[in-house]
Amino acid sequence: MTILLKSAQEIEILREGGKKHALLLAQLASMVKPGVSTLFLEEEARRMIKELGDEPAFLGYKPAGAKRPYPAALCVSINDEIVHGIPNEVERIIKDGDIVSLDLGLKHGGLITDSAITVPCGAIDDESRRLLEVAQLALQRGLDAAKPGCTVGDIGFLISSAVRGSGFSLAKDLAGHGVGYSVHEEPFIPNFGDKGKGEKLVAGMVLAIEPMVNVGKPGIRLASDGYTIKTADGSRSAHFEHTVAITEEGNIVLTASRD
Repeated sequence: MTILLKSAQEIEILREGGKKHALLLAQLASMVKPGVSTLFLEEEARRMIKELGDEPAFLGYKPAGAKRPYPAALCVSINDEIVHGIPNEVERIIKDGDIVSLDLGLKHGGLITDSAITVPCGAIDDESRRLLEVAQLALQRGLDAAKPGCTVGDIGFLISSAVRGSGFSLAKDLAGHGVGYSVHEEPFIPNFGDKGKGEKLVAGMVLAIEPMVNVGKPGIRLASDGYTIKTADGSRSAHFEHTVAITEEGNIVLTASRD
């Protein structure tokens, strides 16, 4: 396993990009309303990224094992879609009561940040509201463990502990990852683990931590488009993600909203 550490100068560039990233996601989230199409969100994401002078990191990216490059700048995943929903191939209209995951990769100064939020469209039911709360808590717990001296196993342990007992489940086989020079780098960061196990976290690591929580069972399935991953049982799923840099003092959540 080769983990590519980032310099203090590179982390500062990532911090600048992360600030823009947070603003972009907040603006896109404000556009999620009944009657809005996924294509509109994609077009707005591209427009705003271009205006900022940056590049979409996902557009044209081909993950290992994929048969074709990803065709959009944004991932829009609705209800039972966990991740990687393609917004511009089959245009969908968002409805009142939906929950919508917005996952965006941004390249700023040649370096990449990755972040996702799941937002309600209009009035959602109590179960969906609780799902969002649990998934957000799981992300925060994972970030709490992203500090020097901790391990990848510590991150997974705290994420899974936040979900355990909620009645929900973590999506099977989906995980966080290193990021910065590429969309996906080492290390692989499962959303479960044992305290003190796995790769030791050191200053210079940049990680994308991303719990994906299902209302039902953990099973997943791949849609015919080759990218969209759905819950196997058709239950709803929520996805939250931040890019975090490990520093000597602790960490910097690069994609968090900042004044």
